[in-house]
Amino acid sequence: MRVAAAQISCVLGDRAANLRKVRDFASRAKDFGAELIVFPEMVDEGYSMRTIKQYAAAWEEGAASELQKMANELGLGIVCGISERDGKSIYNTQVFVDAGGEVVAKYRKTHLVTADPIDERSCFSPGNEFVSCKLDQFNAGLTICYDLRFPEMCRTLAIRHNVNVFITSSAWPSVRLEHLQVLSRARAMENQCYLILANRVGTNDGVTFCGSSTIIDPSGAILAAASVDREELLQAEISNDVINSVRRHMPVFAHRRSDLY
Repeated sequence: MRVAAAQISCVLGDRAANLRKVRDFASRAKDFGAELIVFPEMVDEGYSMRTIKQYAAAWEEGAASELQKMANELGLGIVCGISERDGKSIYNTQVFVDAGGEVVAKYRKTHLVTADPIDERSCFSPGNEFVSCKLDQFNAGLTICYDLRFPEMCRTLAIRHNVNVFITSSAWPSVRLEHLQVLSRARAMENQCYLILANRVGTNDGVTFCGSSTIIDPSGAILAAASVDREELLQAEISNDVINSVRRHMPVFAHRRSDLY
């Protein structure tokens, strides 16, 4: 299966412009033969707490319906990080739309970052469940940015949800570039899963993002990697044969000491 990751910048508060860019990258990915494309975190309104508070819309009024139309027209699966207003709460949400335009999964970010100058708690409510779904012959687990710092999450997805592909939408800052590189490879390697990471570039509200989007195989090998500061489209093939081979040669799941942890 060919998958793609879109590394893009976003305009604060201009949903229409941002969705035009999403369509452009999705169309390019389709032309290259991709069956799925992953976009970064908060691509609809940009990554700014004050902007999201102002522009976040209810599910039926926001970006999700436009992504559904886009996916259906292109015949391409799309995973995208968007804002979601639900009553008095706003969620940092990741939506998975299949090639027929149906929403097959929706994940609300469970771990909210509070690293200066960002405090997501000032804007978002946390989600309270992990989410997985079928991806052709694979099982995909949805994650957003800061979630990578919590190995328990990916291990839970791998063990309890039988996930073998992690899909991560991110707006990771440049000041912690090395953390992103190490953590994304570790989450793939320790769980013997593919990891598709789409991270932002550009600057929103004083925060500069570090790019470095990547597609990693279950052994930790980097199949495709982007720059730190340019918009790019990554592509790679993922295969169940590779997953099975890695897990057969290093059967870590069989060696877990569940009596101890």
